[in-house]
Amino acid sequence: MPKGYWVSAYRTISDPEKLAAYNKLAGPAVKAGGGRALVRGGRVEAHDAGIAERTVLIEFDSFEQAVAAHESAVYQEALAALSDGVERDFRIVEGID
Repeated sequence: MPKGYWVSAYRTISDPEKLAAYNKLAGPAVKAGGGRALVRGGRVEAHDAGIAERTVLIEFDSFEQAVAAHESAVYQEALAALSDGVERDFRIVEGID
C-alpha cells in the first residue's frame, strides 16, 4: 500500500509565536495520527519558483491515514493555534509504493 505524506512549504512566517504554539500541539497530533517527521525545518535550497523558507515532510503508512490525521480534532486544534501566523503551501500526497 502506498504511503501518505504531508508536505508543507512555508512561504512566509509572520508570527513566530503562533508557529511555536502550533508546533507544540502539532507534534503530538502527528504522532497520535501515526505520522513520522522526515524533514522539519533545516537547510533549504530553493529553485525555480521555490522560496527558501521552512519545509516539513511527514510520512504516514497510507494516504488515508494522512488524511485522517489532518482531519483529527487534535490537529485541528493545532491549526487554530497557527491561525494566520504563516502562509504555507500544505498538501497531502500519495507515495509511489
